Amino acid sequence: MTTKNYQNALALEFAVKEIDENAKMLPNISLGFHVYESYYDDWMTYHATLNLLFRSHRFVPNYRCDTEKSPKAIIGGLSSEISFRMADILDLHKVPQLTYGLFAQDEKDIRQLPSFYHMVLNEAQQTMRLIKHFQWTWVGLFVVDNDSGEQFSRSLEPSLTQNGICLAFIETILSRRHEVSMDYFNYVISRAYLPFIDSKASAVILYGRPTTINWLMTLVSVAGPGLKENPSLRKVWIMAGHVDFALTFLQRSWDFGFFQGAIFFTIHSEKLAGFQKFLQNVKPCRTEGDGFMKDFWEQAFECSFPKSEEPMKSDGTCTGEERLENLPGPVFEMSMTGHSYSIYNAVYAVAHALQSMSTSRSRHRPTMDSQGALFQDLQPWQLHPFLQGILFNNSAGETVYFNNREMVTGFDIMNVVTFPNNSFLKVKVGSLNPHAPEGQEFIIHEDRIVWPRVFKQVPPTSVCNDPCQPGYHKEKKEGKKFCCYNCVPCQEGKTANQKDMDNCNTCPEDQYPSMDHDQCLPKIVSFLSYEEPLGISLTIVALSFSLSTSLVLAIFIRHKDTPIVKANNRDITYTLLVSLLLCFLCSLLFLGQPNKTTCFLQQSAFSIIFTVAVSCVLAKTITVVVAFMATIPGSNMRRWVGKRLTNSVVLSCSLLEAAICVVWLATSPPFPDFDRKSLSREIMAQCNEGSILLFYISLGYMGLLSFISLIVAFLARKLPDSFNEAKFITFSMLVFCSVWLSFIPTYLSTKGKYMVAVEVFSIQASSAGLLACIFFPKCYIIVLRPDLNKRNQIIGRKNY
Repeated sequence: MTTKNYQNALALEFAVKEIDENAKMLPNISLGFHVYESYYDDWMTYHATLNLLFRSHRFVPNYRCDTEKSPKAIIGGLSSEISFRMADILDLHKVPQLTYGLFAQDEKDIRQLPSFYHMVLNEAQQTMRLIKHFQWTWVGLFVVDNDSGEQFSRSLEPSLTQNGICLAFIETILSRRHEVSMDYFNYVISRAYLPFIDSKASAVILYGRPTTINWLMTLVSVAGPGLKENPSLRKVWIMAGHVDFALTFLQRSWDFGFFQGAIFFTIHSEKLAGFQKFLQNVKPCRTEGDGFMKDFWEQAFECSFPKSEEPMKSDGTCTGEERLENLPGPVFEMSMTGHSYSIYNAVYAVAHALQSMSTSRSRHRPTMDSQGALFQDLQPWQLHPFLQGILFNNSAGETVYFNNREMVTGFDIMNVVTFPNNSFLKVKVGSLNPHAPEGQEFIIHEDRIVWPRVFKQVPPTSVCNDPCQPGYHKEKKEGKKFCCYNCVPCQEGKTANQKDMDNCNTCPEDQYPSMDHDQCLPKIVSFLSYEEPLGISLTIVALSFSLSTSLVLAIFIRHKDTPIVKANNRDITYTLLVSLLLCFLCSLLFLGQPNKTTCFLQQSAFSIIFTVAVSCVLAKTITVVVAFMATIPGSNMRRWVGKRLTNSVVLSCSLLEAAICVVWLATSPPFPDFDRKSLSREIMAQCNEGSILLFYISLGYMGLLSFISLIVAFLARKLPDSFNEAKFITFSMLVFCSVWLSFIPTYLSTKGKYMVAVEVFSIQASSAGLLACIFFPKCYIIVLRPDLNKRNQIIGRKNY
């Protein structure tokens, strides 16, 4: 027998004794009980169940005698297969069955049995929570080959999968004793030892019954030193089901160092007043009708009671005066175990249901003489409504009630600590309390856990492969479970900031991936600043050319009455110089961080000012052509010679560009914007053009004027006129157009602030080309060769 099981029977006796001695509970009623052993055998389970229902000297199914002692409710059994075998019979007769063992069945399976009351929550879910807490994703499973093991495996595996956990292997454990033979050894080696070696699982779930460890320890014995001493084979055992009971049975004969650090759940229990004293008074001599006491006593104390015909022996004889408190804790515990606590609550649940029924019947049948008479015709099925609605506090102060015929109970998490003298200790390291506030239901103290020695007091990892580091993502291995994967670097532009990410994430638009692709870094706002070297250089160049243009304008104004200045319309010359001056200053609008004002003025001011400059150049070219044609005898072009034509050309061309810009600014003006996509690490602060159509119309019109000016100047370059500027205008427009034609591919191939720098450079270079080609030769004569700036010199020079 498993000695610890006997405490369950004593807990039943203790609860019944308390109730019978409580005059307020069920006055004039005495509860009794019967205890039967099923021996984990289906036939014995059915036989014991029928024997409880139909007791007689001769076993006759469905015939009941001695009705006064027929059971009103049944508590059992320890394992789920026993309970369901009992339910096959009890549910037919609607007898309430309260089970106190750990169950792996789904709730829907239990709800199909209306007479079934479960005192403990599903343990498969609790096992899954423990594995998830330690982030073990690759675990093994040894499960007993019976209905209970099948149900446990079927209930556990979907929960594990939903939480990203895989079973490295599922191996069955023989549920019955087998003859120790070479065939059996070969079975053990092939079904368990080899996959156990090959597996990378450091955590292994062991689900079974009290005899399960027999099988596992047989494996250890067969494997010999290879399994016991090989550090790579040491595992963290997660014991489920009723494996804990087997530890007691085997602790005197096996080396339990193999189970160092094992973790398992026990049903939560509270200390009950009087229970320890009750156990201290348990003696073989005072227990009547207890068919288990003698076997328990002999096995627990390793002695034997003498038979009547045999003489007394001095050694190894049970005296009956041995004390339970002197037994080692693994053999027999003086504090109430979880299963005993469930039995205690189950007895009280039935008693409270009987009390509620008694109260209800007394109201409707007040003429009955005694309370005992109320239960003479009580049928077990009549208890169900009262059992389902019970709510009471037990003697430990805990609230007991059923929720859909399932009692909401907690669990204690225990850790096995082994010692060299082949003893072990169970240490509480955590708890699971479903009544606790959200987020505090599951508590575990890792610092209290003693792990297998090979792990050196560090929580082990149990994974198929090492986790993918930040910067990598998981990629499924073909033909393998999803917990086994390859680690692949994140693609360009994506990051993985945690371990084991399924996919890399794209950074927000205002951030960019680090070099290791493990985090997103904030992008800096980029613009062409006045303070950086490039901005300073462009500013100096713009101011220098502005100063040069102002100087040329001053020279022309100072020498306004000289022939060179007066030639080709002096007013147009001044307008061209002023427009070039504004062009240089206009380039400064493109520097610095864009704002509403600068964006509003940038393109429109640039377009209008440049159009004025190009219009002046066109007007000068037309003036040369008209002047030449007027010298032809009989020509009517003389009337067009003068300021009216040139002024009309400049005004009409400029006003048309101004009209385009007014419509543009009125309908969809430019505004400050941020380009977060063009550059990987920078956010470009720029001006959004608003209406792209009007923007290109404005630039296209300016380009058309430039092309016309170039063509007209090129055709007039060899006209025989003393005041012909066509050569210089042709060259200046050639420079102007060359700059802007090279600007287009350069602008499109650059990004960020360098695009702005290219545009500013193009404005300054084209303006400087006009200034240098048209005005510097004249300034040379005015300043350095005044002797040539005379009418007779100019007239004498052909084609100046």
